[in-house]
Amino acid sequence: MKSPLGRIMPVGTEPPPMPGNERMQIGDWTVEPALNQLSATGKTVKLEPKTMAVLAYLADRPGQVVSREALLSAVWSGVVVGDDSLTQVVIKLRKALGDVPETPAYIQTIPKGGYRLVAKVIRSTGISSAPVQPDAESLHPERKRRIPWIAGTGMAALLLAAAGAWWIAGERATGFLPDQALMASIEAARTAQPTITVRPFEALGNDPQAVLLARGITADLVTDLSKVFGLSVIDVPLVRGQTGAETPADATPIRYLVSGSVQRIDERLRLHVHLTDLATGKQLWSERFDRALTGLFAIQEELGPKILHELPAKVSEAELRRVAQRHTRNLEAYEYFQRGQPALLARQRAENETAREMFRRAIALDAAFARAYAGLALTYAADYRNQWTGDGAAALDRAFELARTAHQINPDIPETYWVLAFVHLERRQHQQALQYLETAVRLYPSYADGYALMGGINTYIGRPAESVRLLRTAMRLNPQAGHLYFLNLGRAYLALGDLEQSRVNLEQALARNAVNLEAHVYLAALHVRAGDKAAAAWEAEEIRALQPGFSSRTWLETYPLTDDTQKKMLVQALASLGF
Repeated sequence: MKSPLGRIMPVGTEPPPMPGNERMQIGDWTVEPALNQLSATGKTVKLEPKTMAVLAYLADRPGQVVSREALLSAVWSGVVVGDDSLTQVVIKLRKALGDVPETPAYIQTIPKGGYRLVAKVIRSTGISSAPVQPDAESLHPERKRRIPWIAGTGMAALLLAAAGAWWIAGERATGFLPDQALMASIEAARTAQPTITVRPFEALGNDPQAVLLARGITADLVTDLSKVFGLSVIDVPLVRGQTGAETPADATPIRYLVSGSVQRIDERLRLHVHLTDLATGKQLWSERFDRALTGLFAIQEELGPKILHELPAKVSEAELRRVAQRHTRNLEAYEYFQRGQPALLARQRAENETAREMFRRAIALDAAFARAYAGLALTYAADYRNQWTGDGAAALDRAFELARTAHQINPDIPETYWVLAFVHLERRQHQQALQYLETAVRLYPSYADGYALMGGINTYIGRPAESVRLLRTAMRLNPQAGHLYFLNLGRAYLALGDLEQSRVNLEQALARNAVNLEAHVYLAALHVRAGDKAAAAWEAEEIRALQPGFSSRTWLETYPLTDDTQKKMLVQALASLGF
């Protein structure tokens, strides 16, 4: 699968074989894949392994249009990367070849098709023409410019389920492992279900409240539909073809699309919703709601069941009641909650305080607002984890009290399972955490962050291979996942000793959140293990810029890594950098 944020290449795809001592002539350049080198009259250019791999793959198919999917499958086999990884490689390749995209002499871009090598290719006699597999030991990416001190705003997800992915953590090993048969049966059932995606609702006009409501309605609808066992809800981008029909941006088998618009006119709310069959392009259902602003929750109660009525999914009466259930009926409390979400996701101290205040205000208006209690619990967990308070134990106790309250108020939504599981992890009670998460994914098979959190736990307790499997499931459900999915994969691959795949994923994490300290720490450790002193020193400088006085031992006091092998590796690597 692919998306603008990342894709998972087929696990069974065989990597391209090594080229041995092959040489070839491509246009004016002599190409030596085994040396990652191009040469022409009077100059020699070194290429990164991935860049050479793309060139070799295209050279094996001169004149043919090669899709982006095929290139990603061959060169990044089994690795989770973003589409921009291939784009950046092609840019570097064109720069090395002296090619111009507008009048290409080497690599032509075919709109909606892929790329084509247009230069003449002459191979050495008797040498295999198979494309090259990058050398796993060549870990020397170009140094990026120094990151800014303040991160960009990014995309703020509104579900606490999405907020969960920002807090994935591990726990002490006690021999507990998620039931393999359970996970397999859930995955098999999920893949056999009708698939649906919800496109973010459009806010009409420049009304900030309409924007807030559009985001909230989208997020709540995703949560509601995810409660149905007979339906697979996948977050995937769509593209519009020449005929105007929308299709998934990749090969993800999405059958149904929900879309809509939101408009506020004085004290009235207008909501227009459509359900489309993407396979036929036929609009199955459409309805316009025009009610008082306070009628938002009544609209939401109707919306999910009406959509489900049009789908070939078997929905029980109990599931319909769950879908119609609202989290709050206080519009002002709802708006405070929506404002707290992006502040929570920023994962910075000042924003964490803002989120706490927004959730407190929501609770003051609705004392039974379970999701607000869950969000408030995460702000105290953040205080403990990031050592933002002088009494970490009290902060963690408060987080547990609030998480338990949220779950007691509403044990019928995945967020309360997730938050309670996370606080158990911070309390080093990983068996209880995994049990809560197993229940969550059993009740909500499309709950990506449930799988992702289980993946994080398994890495921290020394089971990184299991972590990779779970995170792949999570990313199939949510291909637009944020930076922590990539961070978790990077950590897992580092624990497995796969430095190349670890580097790819850690750099993808930093491309999405340049000020994530954890990603810089792991990337620094990776470069130390790879023997790249210059790259390790660079990351050490970034760590000091983000957190002056950083100490690995202090950082590890509240960091939930319990696997002794990984902890020893981190301590030794960071010590060599002066931490």
